[in-house]
Amino acid sequence: MMAKTVQTIEDIARLANVSKSTVSRALNDSPLINQETRERIQSLAREYNFRINAPARNLSMRQSHTLGFVSYACSGKNFSAENMFGLELLGGVSDGLRPLGYDLLVVPVEPHDTTWAHQYLNSGRVDGFVLTISTRKQKMINELVNMGIPFILWGFPQPNSSFCTVCGDDVTGGRIATEYLIRTGRQHIGFLGGPMDEIEVKYRHHGYELALQNAGRYLDPDLVVYGDYSHTSGITAMKRLLEQKPDLDAVFVNSDVMALGAIQYIQSCGKRVPEDIAVVGYDDLLLARYNNLPITTIRQNIPLAGKLLAENLIQYIQTGVVTNVNLPVELVIRKTA
Repeated sequence: MMAKTVQTIEDIARLANVSKSTVSRALNDSPLINQETRERIQSLAREYNFRINAPARNLSMRQSHTLGFVSYACSGKNFSAENMFGLELLGGVSDGLRPLGYDLLVVPVEPHDTTWAHQYLNSGRVDGFVLTISTRKQKMINELVNMGIPFILWGFPQPNSSFCTVCGDDVTGGRIATEYLIRTGRQHIGFLGGPMDEIEVKYRHHGYELALQNAGRYLDPDLVVYGDYSHTSGITAMKRLLEQKPDLDAVFVNSDVMALGAIQYIQSCGKRVPEDIAVVGYDDLLLARYNNLPITTIRQNIPLAGKLLAENLIQYIQTGVVTNVNLPVELVIRKTA
């Protein structure tokens, strides 16, 4: 005797006396459908040997079950923390999506382009975006909010914001990096920041200030310079810092990639790291560990951050719940300090 079969979602909907969208959500284990209805529909599907057609389901639900990972297009002309950090974060997002049945599409954008979101969303290629850019991001955030496009940001939430975020505890990161350098006897501790107007950089500088104030030290403006997270800016900013403060004996750098540039310049001046100048970086990228001179740094849990970016965006798409997560950071001591 042949097993009973049904051909379409409409058939299941008719048998269960519910809408097509309810069937689609139930078969996809959506929390929007109550457990009793979900189990009843899934039981009917099993009874009639129904296998949902994924492309048809996505079309009828206007869902692609794909997220777009947004980052700046990489020209290969500059070695930046954004490129390196983004690659490691991409791995965490991918790992978070795998068990949830979602795919990931990399969306390279130009810094001043605001048309890309329409192109991807209107074509049905993605259901939402993971936004990881660190510079010139406010305009992009405003565009996505105004268009009502689901997204999650790697960065800090804004007052009364309606979008999801995951970020690291940058104030604590700046504080514990500077406190460590103070404890190890360093007297003139520089701050080598990323872009001055970025909130993450401001928070890291605030942590640096707190540590100096708590130690009863004067905040010297000549000890503070800014770059753009790139390896090149690490070199040029370190040069400026030493010109302003030749007796510098330590520096807290806002990214591991910039720290590599700073170390390169320090050594080119005939100085030793850490004997003459101690260096603490930020992020704990792989290159900080697997380097000729492993970098003392502030570790952000990048795999966990990526996983939460994936899970919380999908939760927002399915339920509308806005989440803002602040992840702890920790000091990792290696050879540069």
